[in-house]
Amino acid sequence: MFRDRLEAAEALSEAVEAAKPGDPVVLALPRGGVPLGVVLARRLGAPLDLMLVRKIGMPGHEELAAGAIVDGPAPTILFNHEILRVSGLTEADFTDRIKDLRAEIEDRRMRYLAGRAPVDVAGRTAILVDDGIATGATMRVAVNALRRRGPAAIWVAVPVAPADTVAVLEREADRVICLETPEPFYAVGAHYRRFEQVPDEDVVRIMSEIAQGG
Repeated sequence: MFRDRLEAAEALSEAVEAAKPGDPVVLALPRGGVPLGVVLARRLGAPLDLMLVRKIGMPGHEELAAGAIVDGPAPTILFNHEILRVSGLTEADFTDRIKDLRAEIEDRRMRYLAGRAPVDVAGRTAILVDDGIATGATMRVAVNALRRRGPAAIWVAVPVAPADTVAVLEREADRVICLETPEPFYAVGAHYRRFEQVPDEDVVRIMSEIAQGG
C-alpha cells in the first residue's frame, strides 16, 4: 500500500528511470495521473503533456462504453464495433454526442493547458502514466490512439493494477511498468492510505509550472 500519490510517484519514477527510456515524453491521464506524471517528467528531464480521454457512453447506459474519443493533434475516435453490432447502432448515431465530447476535451485542454498544442511524440518513447488501473479500458484506448501519432515506443507506467489487466496491456503496449499487482484487487484507491481527488486547480498549477520550465 502506498502512503499517497507522491510516494507512489517517487517509486514509479525510480523504476522507469532504471529502465532507461530513449527520448521520453510523459503523458499523464488527468486528473489522478498528473501528480505522478510531473514527478516522472522532472526525473527524466522529459516534457509533460496530458492524455485526455472521454468515454462515448451507450444511450441510456452511459456506463457502457460504445467507444471513446482521445485528444491529440487531431482527436482520435475509437468504437467498440462488437457493442455496436449487438445494439444495432452505427457510428452515425453518436454524431451529436461526439460533437459534445470534442467540445468537452477542448474545454479541458484550454482549462488545463491554456490551449497549448499537444507535444509531438513522433519517434519518441511515449510514457502513459496514471495513479493506477482497474479494468484497463481507458488505458487501452489511450495506447491505441497514441499509436497513431507515431511514437517509437509506448510504455505504460502505473503504481498498481490487477495482474490480468497488466497482462492485457503488455500485449498492446511496448512495455508496462507496474509496481504492485495485489490479489485480490478491489479498486485503485484501496491501495493508497490517502487517495483524495485531485482538484482541477492542481492540474492547472502543475501544467503551468511545467510550461514555465518549473
